[in-house]
Amino acid sequence: MKLTKLKKWYGKYERPLSSLSLIFGFIFDAVTLERIDKVWDNFWVLAHILLVAILMVLVHSVKSKPGDETNPQKLQFWLVNILQFVFGGLLSVFLVFYFRSADLSSSWPFLLILAIAFWANESLKRHFVRLTFQVSIFFLSLFCCAIFLVPVLMHEFGTRTFIISGLLSLGSLFLFLYIVSKVSNEKFKTSRSMIFLSVLGIYVGMNVLYFTNLIPPIPLSIKDSGVYHFIEKNSIGQYVGQFEYKSWEDYFKIYHEYHFVQGETAYAYSAVFSPTSLNTTIVHKWQYYDKVSKHWIQYDSVLLPVFGGRNGGFRTFSTERNLTPGKWRVNVETLRGQGIGRIRFNVITSPADNLKTKILE
Repeated sequence: MKLTKLKKWYGKYERPLSSLSLIFGFIFDAVTLERIDKVWDNFWVLAHILLVAILMVLVHSVKSKPGDETNPQKLQFWLVNILQFVFGGLLSVFLVFYFRSADLSSSWPFLLILAIAFWANESLKRHFVRLTFQVSIFFLSLFCCAIFLVPVLMHEFGTRTFIISGLLSLGSLFLFLYIVSKVSNEKFKTSRSMIFLSVLGIYVGMNVLYFTNLIPPIPLSIKDSGVYHFIEKNSIGQYVGQFEYKSWEDYFKIYHEYHFVQGETAYAYSAVFSPTSLNTTIVHKWQYYDKVSKHWIQYDSVLLPVFGGRNGGFRTFSTERNLTPGKWRVNVETLRGQGIGRIRFNVITSPADNLKTKILE
């Protein structure tokens, strides 16, 4: 009797309860997920994927009628709800990981796609019971997982690992679809054409996003960055930086003031995280805004090494002299041009009188 009442209560408040659980799940992931190469974090992702696959097979192997997914007295209702919850947790992990690696100015389209998938998983329950819809989100999840897991395992980052990630995702999906076709042959036959078109569209779309540098350079991520007046490495291996003190109002500015006198040296600092044993090269692209042409002009490009493993990111910097007054930015990118981060500042020709010194962690 109590179980029946509980089922009815959950059925009545299913939408707000589901939404709240996903919000708290996202916050939990953001707080607890530490490193993209950590064994526990990757186990958490792979466990979600395995559980999703099992639940999808169960959803389509259990006999049900249209509408059972909305009836708390039916097994299909609970299977679909648990599947939605696990899918939401999986997409939440990807949002956290990819957001950390993203330069929003260049990677926002991909993050928007992930956010839409997260929303669709929660809101489009009528479509969610369809095999094509589930397979589409599942393939997107497989691809997103492989993009960062393959470089971590291969200790390599670049186009080759992305291609391998795509092929691995396709292979895993075909194996899964083979299992689905065995337990629910009729549903699979009915949806086969739409599944093929959906998977093809996602595969092509992900490749377009990658080769236009719209996918964040995961598993790389920027931990700290800024423009400094002086940086040096002290006797015990710490980086010490001299910077201009900022009031609380300055943190709301896009371009921070950087006082500069001709002949001085400007330091662009970045701490870029890379997984253990994954060593790579990044680029600092110094650019200034030309008010006449209203375009960003390339001033210099500096190649810098990054060695993987350090929690706070590998610390490095580039320097430039004779900066002209006006808006400047230093794009921190991969060799392919994927944006890792961006340092913005406004050069003002006058001496800096509020310099502070700190340890660059």
